[in-house]
Amino acid sequence: MTQIIAALSLKGGVGKTSVVLGLAGAAAERGLRVLVVDLDPQANSTASLDPHHTPFTSSDVLFDARPGIASEAIVSSGWDSQIQLLPSERALEHRATPDGPDSSQRLKRALTGVTEAFDLVLIDCPPSLGELTRNALYAATDALVVTEPSFFAVNGAEQALEAVSIVSTHGNPQLRPIGIVANRVRPTLPEHNYRMDELRSAFGDLVLGGLPDRAAIQQAQGACVPVQQWTSNGAADINNALGRLLDELRPTIETADLRQASARPALVTTSTNEGPRS
Repeated sequence: MTQIIAALSLKGGVGKTSVVLGLAGAAAERGLRVLVVDLDPQANSTASLDPHHTPFTSSDVLFDARPGIASEAIVSSGWDSQIQLLPSERALEHRATPDGPDSSQRLKRALTGVTEAFDLVLIDCPPSLGELTRNALYAATDALVVTEPSFFAVNGAEQALEAVSIVSTHGNPQLRPIGIVANRVRPTLPEHNYRMDELRSAFGDLVLGGLPDRAAIQQAQGACVPVQQWTSNGAADINNALGRLLDELRPTIETADLRQASARPALVTTSTNEGPRS
């Protein structure tokens, strides 16, 4: 079964999108086929992945929600042929409130039969625990909580894990919390070390290695290229940390050149139908 990781946070500004994009670049570098699902109305993942065209978006997909319809909205990223994208747009905000009894299941249904074409699916959630994030959790196999080494880190992580537990108990029993990652960590700051110890005390082994605060990741995103292709000492630091994080999330990682080409169905990127009904 394809690993589907929903990256969530309680508030904005913690670098959740940076983590998603960094992991996508690291996985593609290893030859894995990656799908990034941008479920944030801010559409930062979409902007940085720089697709050439976006005829349909995750907003259209959630509106339609027919089984497998997400395949009609998936496009190639501007980064790497290994990275595909289900893009977002501002209009996605209209899907952020419940709409019917199965409202939280719409993404899961739309991805039916689609995720099997990929080795890893990364869902970039909005910075809240609302309906869009619930859609991501119902569709995911794993939940990655992204936080920062601040006063609110423990409280925010607790609320995020509670949301994961509720979805796991009520509708998606395969969902598990795969870890908590603190972003933009400065080990030379006593406050950051204190908050990291606080997280470990509260959540134990769920706390993964922190990602260092490096300007390279913002610079690479601004240039619409993977940070793995950025050349600087800071980029090398963050790339090493992202590689270790990917290993923690996928301990038995399997590179694409070790699997037969027939092991995965071909990705459908074109169609003769009209795409999502919007």
